[in-house]
Amino acid sequence: MRSRLILASESPRRHELLKKMGLDFDVIPSSIEETFRRKESPKGHVLRLAEAKGLDVANQFPNRWVIAADTIVYVDRSILGKPRDRKEAIMMLRKLSGKEHWVLTGFSVHHLGKGKGDQKAVQTAVKVKPLKLAEIEWYVRTGEPFDKAGGYAIQGIGSFMIQSIRGSYTNVVGLPLCELMEMLNRLGAIKFPPTLPPPRKRGEGRRGERGLRSAP
Repeated sequence: MRSRLILASESPRRHELLKKMGLDFDVIPSSIEETFRRKESPKGHVLRLAEAKGLDVANQFPNRWVIAADTIVYVDRSILGKPRDRKEAIMMLRKLSGKEHWVLTGFSVHHLGKGKGDQKAVQTAVKVKPLKLAEIEWYVRTGEPFDKAGGYAIQGIGSFMIQSIRGSYTNVVGLPLCELMEMLNRLGAIKFPPTLPPPRKRGEGRRGERGLRSAP
């Protein structure tokens, strides 16, 4: 269906976030490798990858809207991606222990056929409590850290370590929904209903709901 959005990511967290918004979309992951470049800023890194992932899929489907994103954690001038093994997961969590760090997500929206597109980066400050080594090793054994930037999931078991958050919560999960929905609406990728349906009177049947619609 040409009107359906495309999410260029196989992240289950991003999938769930968009589903909660009632958006109609297909999941078509990008084949772009998440590489790091020397002296690249955290913002430059996530914007570069979000743009590359989005264009990779948009070039295959030029007549559809494509959403792509990349999320990292950075602390003490170090960028933390997804841990590759147990040792790296423990190292990341020890680095985050007792500190405030930043979660940065770059996202892009493109429709090549319409010649429309944009990108943005959003960051959130997250404070982790001081972690004991036993807590870190227990958490790593759950298996949750291994496909998460920074080695933890704020919406999962990893919530036990979060003391505070400043900024977008959904950004830490993987997509800053407030900023993304604003961009989709501004570019014309989605349409909000102009008015809400009137309330039903007692005894009336259920009226059709007016939800978000993907633009063609």
